[in-house]
Amino acid sequence: MEPADAAQHVAGAEVASAVALGRAVAANLRQAVEVRDDVIDDLVVALFAEGHILIEDLPGVGKTTLARALAQSLDLEFARVQCTADLLPADVVGTNIFNQREDRFEFRPGPIFSNVVLVDEVNRASPKTQSGLLECMQERRVTVDIHTHELARPFLVIATQNPVEYEGTYPLPEAQVDRFMIRLSLGYPSAEGEANMLHRHEMGDRVDALRPVADAAALLEAQQAASRVRASAALRDYVVALLRRTRDDRRVELGASPRSGLLLLRAAKARALLAGRDHALPDDVQALAPAVLSHRLVLAPDTIDQDASAIVADAIAATPAR
Repeated sequence: MEPADAAQHVAGAEVASAVALGRAVAANLRQAVEVRDDVIDDLVVALFAEGHILIEDLPGVGKTTLARALAQSLDLEFARVQCTADLLPADVVGTNIFNQREDRFEFRPGPIFSNVVLVDEVNRASPKTQSGLLECMQERRVTVDIHTHELARPFLVIATQNPVEYEGTYPLPEAQVDRFMIRLSLGYPSAEGEANMLHRHEMGDRVDALRPVADAAALLEAQQAASRVRASAALRDYVVALLRRTRDDRRVELGASPRSGLLLLRAAKARALLAGRDHALPDDVQALAPAVLSHRLVLAPDTIDQDASAIVADAIAATPAR
């Protein structure tokens, strides 16, 4: 065993517990919303890997329902931020209020202090408000008037945006996009799935009927187990090779960042754990690379109409696994 990996070990009982938890959460989500299995799988991977999620899709396909169902399934505190042009950073992170009775300022936390925070239509918030999310998502803390406040754990941001309607929106800066572990698209359900959804939801909201399958403590244990899944030096080299391949592609103006490599490796380890393994494989990296890397690529002006996921797929095909 390599010295760098010597401290990493996941017991068999931890693996079995994480697999059971992942399956239970996925089953609960499927009761609440009709989406593809691969979307549920990627969402659970991001949850176990402590990664934030960007959902880019049309209105009415279940984005809000999915976020609420996830919080309900793990008995987590849920908050929703509806982004508008006049939303201020203080509306999200909180602010200091002067208490006249005690003659001092008190911090009133904003919705970001919940466990699962849905930032709806994030691209409708001004750049100033969007920047207020950067520290929250990366350091999991908030600084207000030089005072730092730690966020709740576990902590997950699920942001949504409409890929078609751009009027009155502010495109997300690269620094903001780079903090989302994965980007998902739910898509429309199949005809059969949509009919099932109409049948199940005609009597009311299914999310309210969901019973938690675990709690925050169980999720934190699973996240810690995922962080201890083994990743060999060869696998780390493979991730680096993939990143460099995207940077060298003539169709790309700005390739995948070093942060994206960290997030891709973390996601691969979480996927391995959910598959019942204590070590990550190139297959895990390849399966998650499109969802983790595609939204980070800035395409060259002459190739702006190309699909970034196809560029990631070409990078995978051209990079031999080690």
